[in-house]
Amino acid sequence: MPNLPAPPPAKPVPSTLNRPRRISVEHLLGFIVVIVLLGWAWRGTEFEFAKLADSLPRIAEFFGRMVPPDLTVAQTVATSTLETLQIALLGTAFSAVASLLLGLLAAGNLTPPWVHQPIKWLLAALRGIPLILLALIFVSAVGLGPLAGVLTIAVHATGMLGKFYAEAFENANPAPLAALDSVGASWLQTIRFGAFTQVAPDLVRDTLFRFELNLRESLVLGLVGAGGIGFYIQLYIRSFQYDKVATLTAVVLVMVLVVEQLSFWIRKRLR
Repeated sequence: MPNLPAPPPAKPVPSTLNRPRRISVEHLLGFIVVIVLLGWAWRGTEFEFAKLADSLPRIAEFFGRMVPPDLTVAQTVATSTLETLQIALLGTAFSAVASLLLGLLAAGNLTPPWVHQPIKWLLAALRGIPLILLALIFVSAVGLGPLAGVLTIAVHATGMLGKFYAEAFENANPAPLAALDSVGASWLQTIRFGAFTQVAPDLVRDTLFRFELNLRESLVLGLVGAGGIGFYIQLYIRSFQYDKVATLTAVVLVMVLVVEQLSFWIRKRLR
C-alpha cells in the first residue's frame, strides 16, 4: 500500500478566550448615564429604605384586616367575575377586528408610505392615551356599566394590537408576495394567500397575550364605574370592608392564573 502524503498542518485558530476585553468609551459613557439617571430618579422619588421599613407594620395591619375572607359575597363575586370576563372578551374581539384592518394598512410592505405612516401615528396616539382617561370619556358618554368598559378596552387595546399585527405582516417572507404579484393577483388575494397564511399563528398569539392584559386592565376600570369585579373592590375598600375585598382579590388571582395558563397552552400548541 503506497504511503499517502501527510495532510498539511492545520492553521492555528486565534483564541480570544484569554484576551482581555476592552471597555469602549461608549460603554463607559452609557454606564455613567444610567447611574446618573438612577440617582436622579432615587432623589426625585425620595426613596428611603428606612421609610420602607417603618411602613411594614402598617402593611401587615392592612392585610390583617382582610383575614378571614368574607364568603357571604359569593353571589356578588360570581356575577362580577362573569361581567369582567365578558368585558375582556368583547373588548378583545372588537380590538382584534379593528387591529387587523389597521395592521394591514400600517404594514410598510403592503401599503405606500402615505397610507401606512399616518396609520402608525394613529396607533401610537391610541397607545398614548391613558386607560383611565378613556374610561372616564366613555363613562361620561354612555353612562356607568360594562358597556363603557368594553369600549375602553377595545380602543386602548387597538393601539398595541394594531402595532403587533403590522409588525407581523412586515416580517412576512416577501417571496410569496412577489410571486402572487407577478401572476396578477389582487391586493386582497396577495394578503389572503401570501401574507395571512404566514402570520396567522403570530396574530393568534398576540391576540391571546392582549386578552390577558385586557383581563387585568378590566379590573382597573371598576375604579371609574365601568363595571366588572373592580367596581366592587373599590366599593368595599371605600366602606372599609376588607374581608370582602380579600374574597374578591382571591377570585381575581385564581381567574388571572387560569386564563394565563390556558392562553399559554394555546400559544404552545400554535408553535
